[in-house]
Amino acid sequence: MFDLITSKDSNVKNDVLSGITVALALVPEAVAFAFVAGVEPMIGLYAAFMMGLITSAIGGRPGMISGATGAMAVVMVALVAQHGVQYLFAAVILAGLLQIMCGIFKLGKFIRLVPYPVMLGFVNGLAIVIFLAQLGQFKVTNAAGELQWMEGTLLYWMLGLVALTMAIIYLLPKLTKAVPASLVAIVTVTLLVHGLDLEARTVIDFVRDLLPADQRDTATLAGELPSFAIPMVPFTWETFMIILPTSVILCLVGLIESLLTLSLIDEMTDTRGRGNKEC
Repeated sequence: MFDLITSKDSNVKNDVLSGITVALALVPEAVAFAFVAGVEPMIGLYAAFMMGLITSAIGGRPGMISGATGAMAVVMVALVAQHGVQYLFAAVILAGLLQIMCGIFKLGKFIRLVPYPVMLGFVNGLAIVIFLAQLGQFKVTNAAGELQWMEGTLLYWMLGLVALTMAIIYLLPKLTKAVPASLVAIVTVTLLVHGLDLEARTVIDFVRDLLPADQRDTATLAGELPSFAIPMVPFTWETFMIILPTSVILCLVGLIESLLTLSLIDEMTDTRGRGNKEC
């Protein structure tokens, strides 16, 4: 139960490169979904950090990373809007306890009943959600303080850099698989933008456009490691009933996403993950 290392076979280079790739890719995704959920960008980054750390240590199989998802963010919106972010923290803790109970009662095995076409639809649906979340990067603030779609040179540079990134990710594996193509794409395009001083938006520009005008100049993604804190909510039956519906939905959506992804990896690698441990 407490054996955190389930396999003695490892490749330090691949592990490090994969970790760097996922860390870089999660930043814009976590920030975008934080705004969807109605919370501060740093909360999204903290959540992605903690979930990735916990999953890597005690997850159900190697090769899986947990992070921010659009489906979870959408569920959180109503609770944050009505009761505030502290109630969201309490709801997440309760959802985690419910997921642990699902693992204890070995409910993860029921994911095997899901048909394969559903798994494919699930993965493609995630791709669409991630794509739509990134479209905000193509909007800028106009003189009236409203968001509008990019135009002119800035738009052309953005589309060109996106096309270059996709081309590297698609073509590089045909030449070599020594390094992750996604990492090469991120590093290459980043160096190209800063080296040639190209006109391109960054993640912090996206954050500033979504903040009120009086907060844009001081907006930053700089922070420190998250610290332990207890949600500042009344520990009453009323609070429990407020967060319970959201917690149940978060629990089910999170388990379904994780277990479907685990099943898909099982199919791709012809191996068997540990669904109950993933719960």
